[in-house]
Amino acid sequence: MTTSTIDPTLPPLQPSFDPAGTSPESSTTQQIIQKLNLQPHPEGGYFVETDRDPLRIPNPYAHTTSTQNPSSILVDTRNAMTSIHYLLTPRTPLGHFHRNKGRTVHTLHRGRGRYVIIHADEVASTSCPGGYGGNESLPESRRWTDHARIETFVVGPDVLKGERVQWIVDGGRGSSSEGLLISETVVPGFEFEDHDFMDEERLRALVSREQAEEMAWMVRRE
Repeated sequence: MTTSTIDPTLPPLQPSFDPAGTSPESSTTQQIIQKLNLQPHPEGGYFVETDRDPLRIPNPYAHTTSTQNPSSILVDTRNAMTSIHYLLTPRTPLGHFHRNKGRTVHTLHRGRGRYVIIHADEVASTSCPGGYGGNESLPESRRWTDHARIETFVVGPDVLKGERVQWIVDGGRGSSSEGLLISETVVPGFEFEDHDFMDEERLRALVSREQAEEMAWMVRRE
């Protein structure tokens, strides 16, 4: 395969780095991790929360749950905004496919990588708005009405070549990335109850067989 099944103007999606197993991060990366007080992130990479707006607003997700957190306790209000630093490295190069409920503004600080968005919210069935809720035993193939639109692009500093330094992911959309230091600002503020990972069943339900094969390595393995 010489071009992506998602965007023929780009090479196929494949790992840019081989994770280094138990070997340590480079000295520069370790300095960044220490300077920013970063901790391991469940999606892969490292993160630190940098701000949590004390303003409380009505919780728009009070009556929705993710399929992986069906018993989450959701309060009536939440923080208006949260932000984090997020770092992917050659040792932890991949942010696995996941989705959040809030709108997330991503801002690049350094690095270059590929970003993938699966617009699952556009093909959610009426019984599962945004792919959330409904009968939790409902198979993924019945949560979606069609294959989803997929967007992939290069994140980097060369804007004259079409690389992006800022991008936005609305709630309910699956996304994955590799090799970056970015900030993420989430509105309304992020809570881990909003988050779930895409599994292989959902990926196969949302995209074609060829696309699923190209992106399978981006799905988190337990």
